[in-house]
Amino acid sequence: MFTKHKRVSLLSYWTSRYVLTLLIGLGFVFLISILWVRHTTLEYRLEMMEYMTDEMIHRITNNESPGAGKGRDIPNFIDEKDRPNFRDINPVMYIADAEGNVLTSNRPFNPVPNIKFADFLSHSEGVVKTTIDGEALYMVKREIISEEETLGYLFVVETKAILVQVKQEFGQLTLLIVTLGLLGWCAIYYLSKRLSRPIKNVAEAAKLVQEGNYNFELPSLIKEKEVYELVTSFKEMATKLEQLEKTRTQLLAGVTHELKTPVTSISGLLQAVQDGVVTDADADEFIQMALVETTKMKTMVGDLLAFNTFAVDAVPVHMTTMDANDCIQSIVARWGATRETFEIIVHKLQTNVEVRVDQVRIQQIITNILTNAAQAMNNKGTLTISLNEQYEFVHVNIQDNGSGIPEADQPFVFERFYRGENKKYAVRGLGLGLPLSKMMAQSIGGDLQLISSDKNGTCFEILLKKE
Repeated sequence: MFTKHKRVSLLSYWTSRYVLTLLIGLGFVFLISILWVRHTTLEYRLEMMEYMTDEMIHRITNNESPGAGKGRDIPNFIDEKDRPNFRDINPVMYIADAEGNVLTSNRPFNPVPNIKFADFLSHSEGVVKTTIDGEALYMVKREIISEEETLGYLFVVETKAILVQVKQEFGQLTLLIVTLGLLGWCAIYYLSKRLSRPIKNVAEAAKLVQEGNYNFELPSLIKEKEVYELVTSFKEMATKLEQLEKTRTQLLAGVTHELKTPVTSISGLLQAVQDGVVTDADADEFIQMALVETTKMKTMVGDLLAFNTFAVDAVPVHMTTMDANDCIQSIVARWGATRETFEIIVHKLQTNVEVRVDQVRIQQIITNILTNAAQAMNNKGTLTISLNEQYEFVHVNIQDNGSGIPEADQPFVFERFYRGENKKYAVRGLGLGLPLSKMMAQSIGGDLQLISSDKNGTCFEILLKKE
């Protein structure tokens, strides 16, 4: 029983179809070539028959033939040496009298039977096609004229089957078609194999990725643009998946660690109070410490819930129109009010420009960036906030003079749950601050970008859409 929708390899699929198309095309060419060769051969040989007839008439009327009579007589026989010789054809010649009665032939023992030449006397001179006993014949007729009197007729007759018979040409044509077919098949096989090999490699690599194995190699020296883009895109996708897999593992470990620590602290503090290990003022202090840890855990859970809300595009946004200078200045002032160890410099716009923002969201974004900057500078240093206007956006650049983000971590700063090696163990968190800030910036029609980062500091840029 045949399997429905049976899968076949790309090499077999395209090779078989290309070869079938090639064979059909070559078969059509072969058929047309045969018909053309037969036609041209027939035309050529009919011209030769006419030439042979004219040459024979010339010999007869000029008494050059040994069998020719004198004066007004016509030959009583035709010798083989009396007629022109041609390699491809050897037609039968008949000499008839004025009434169409056959007088002689060059092959008296092998004449074409049942031809009544009297029926053709009224035909004009030239090539005549007729059928005798179901066999197609071609006949060339010429008058034998001497002293302006018709003495008789010369008929040159040959069957169509012999006139169109071509053996050597058909053999050469068949050899040519077969050679072209083999060369075409080899070329098609080579090109199909060249095309299918990288696709097959990608399919095998996809199986490895499915099994969680990202250690594979794919060719990079590929000339075909589409195949090169396929291989390159797959490599990039696999790298991304590998990074996401690592991030997922780190997330699980990070969330477990970050939530386990406050839970353990809360449990220990409350257990000490319950067991009477601490009393009075110490007990109140332990309870206060437990509340602080509870607040931290509540904040982390809130970050997870907020990120999930933004990820499914369920962000509540309330857009308002504000002056860009006043908006940024007020947010920075509130953040820096309790941070006397920082020098904060704000470069405002020269003119008043209004922007469309959600006041709560933009405050969350700027506060998060400033807090990250404070951590990078170990809570002391200089923060520079610069505003400039370009086209339909106001650009807000926040520059710190901290230690910077390692170059290896920079492509992933906006990846959810990603935390760099330098920050992973120094600061507690889930790695959702920057991804969440970018989502909020995009939700209000702007964006958040990392402009630069090195050992001299880091610069983030917020885009706010103008009114």
